[in-house]
Amino acid sequence: MSIILWKVLVVHLTTVIGFSCGFRKNPWDNTEIPTIAKYFSTKGRYEEVNPYLIEDILAVNRSILQPPSAQCREIHLTAIIRHGTRYPTTKNVKKMQRLYDLVKSRATGKESWLREIQTQWTMWYTEDMDGRLVQKGVNDHKHLAVRLSKLFPSLVSEENLRGGRVKFITSSKHRCVNSTLSFKAGLTELWAIKDQEFDHAVNDALMRFFDNCAKFVNEVENNSSSLMELDKFKEGPEMRRVQEKIADRLRIQYNNITDDMAEAALYLCAYEFAIKTVNSPWCRLFDEVDAQVMEYANDLKQFWKRGYGYDINSKSSCILFHDVFSRLDKAAIDNRSGQQVTEAVTVQVGHAETLLPLLTLLGFFKDSEALKSTNYATQTQRSFRTSHMLPYAANLLLVLYDCGAGDLRLQPLLNEKPVTFPLLAGQQVSMPLYEDVKEHYRELLQGCDFENECQLFKHPA
Repeated sequence: MSIILWKVLVVHLTTVIGFSCGFRKNPWDNTEIPTIAKYFSTKGRYEEVNPYLIEDILAVNRSILQPPSAQCREIHLTAIIRHGTRYPTTKNVKKMQRLYDLVKSRATGKESWLREIQTQWTMWYTEDMDGRLVQKGVNDHKHLAVRLSKLFPSLVSEENLRGGRVKFITSSKHRCVNSTLSFKAGLTELWAIKDQEFDHAVNDALMRFFDNCAKFVNEVENNSSSLMELDKFKEGPEMRRVQEKIADRLRIQYNNITDDMAEAALYLCAYEFAIKTVNSPWCRLFDEVDAQVMEYANDLKQFWKRGYGYDINSKSSCILFHDVFSRLDKAAIDNRSGQQVTEAVTVQVGHAETLLPLLTLLGFFKDSEALKSTNYATQTQRSFRTSHMLPYAANLLLVLYDCGAGDLRLQPLLNEKPVTFPLLAGQQVSMPLYEDVKEHYRELLQGCDFENECQLFKHPA
């Protein structure tokens, strides 16, 4: 039997055996991947979105970048990146602690995984961790930096870094600052740079715009009714069934498992896997159907709080939208004048809450129907799926190309995969003319004023 056929057989058998036991085996190492890992929403690993990285974390596929002609050359890259893998927040640690205490004191099942939780697993998460970057998060950004240098070698280059043509901007949160430092370390280690340091700017106006948008804070963030659809879903039959199944597996009374407890159980499974690459016994509290329901609950939250649910969600990102296009315009002007582009690369590190409103403003992942508490069954094929869009280290890349004779083109990539600008899709162009993109977003470019959109009470004209 050939080596290739043998590998295929091994992968097939491991997959079959793995799925029957509640995990899928990564054929390239000894890691057991929970079957439900692809439903972890914003708590998911980047490798679940790009599984080829499991085999080789520095793998890239340059063939996905398909300029219309061989003359095309990259002149600018803007990368808007979510921070890497982090510890749970204080709020979530408290939820996880309550569930752990309940399972330790009340669960009566005899299964080996439950005994493992009760006798071997210890609650090691502490409130002071509060969302800080973990070592896996450091590696997320180091590895991404190296991959981008391989994907765009003429832009993410030692020459541009040393020449000050790579700019770094970050949110003030520890996890973002440390992700930015990690990204820089990925490059300086790659090129063995020890004689020079590279600055970054902290800019919350850009990377945490949502904090400064009074209308968003008042009408959505601090408005309990803004998540009405999520609240209804939590009370509905799908979530109730998940909670009952968890209670059955633990052999405790149904009223002990609240929606918060179910969420905490999923977090324990997700964090153990993302941070420690462990297929934790906590994962055994869910089957795939349960995980899909939990994913939908999180998507409902993100849809109504950061996505298409309310107009102000996306409009709060106007300041970042204009910043991106001003950088692209500046690169275009530099290029047109025949001089070297002064800012070849902009790396901007923020949060899931930074990326999602911008993706929404640009029109990505919009379904024909809004996500609601009552349409779970009809939304199984939805585009709006945060597990695919917003894992740790999620990134939106905008690459400007000069294809000669003033022909500038713009390619968007999400998580290193080409995507098509919405409504330009009919042209079947993954790399449309930059002027066509600007025409498509003309109303936003001429309007979408952050100060005006975010005013709590607009004055009549």
